Amino acid sequence: MSGRAGLRFSQQTARQTQFQLRSQFRQTFQRRTQGTATNPAVEAPPQSLLQRLWTSEVGIKTVHFWAPVMKWGVVLAGASDFLRPADKLSLTQNLALMATGSIWTRWCFVIRPKNMLLAAVNFCLAIVGTIQVSRIFMHNAAQTGSKEEAAKDMARDMKSQVVSLEHKTEKELKQ
Repeated sequence: MSGRAGLRFSQQTARQTQFQLRSQFRQTFQRRTQGTATNPAVEAPPQSLLQRLWTSEVGIKTVHFWAPVMKWGVVLAGASDFLRPADKLSLTQNLALMATGSIWTRWCFVIRPKNMLLAAVNFCLAIVGTIQVSRIFMHNAAQTGSKEEAAKDMARDMKSQVVSLEHKTEKELKQ
């Protein structure tokens, strides 16, 4: 008895597997042949620029559009610092702009859908940060007289800022 039940079970599972494979094949085939228009002989009417922006994966009704638009404010704020004297600029802030811009520019090409508007704003952010860091470096080099000494001063400034932040955090944790 147990042998016959096992035989029936194996035949039943084989039929189910065949049915599942056929249905998967049909679904795949139907997806490939399925068109956007109901009648393939009739083409869809051309869309205006506004309609294409509205229906796009990165269109104006998605966060993929509005996040880069808002991030242009950060780029413009960094660019407005071009008029500020180099000794008043923050090295850590501009290093952060440079790093953020370069990392997220690369990420924009990895994610799906590819967001070229976000890549452009992040690339500009990296450029603004690079220009500001080079201005700070050139100012420090002019003050000290050598590029090596300026690089050492910048490293010391970064280290002292990190240490002071560490002490401040430890003090707050003890309270």
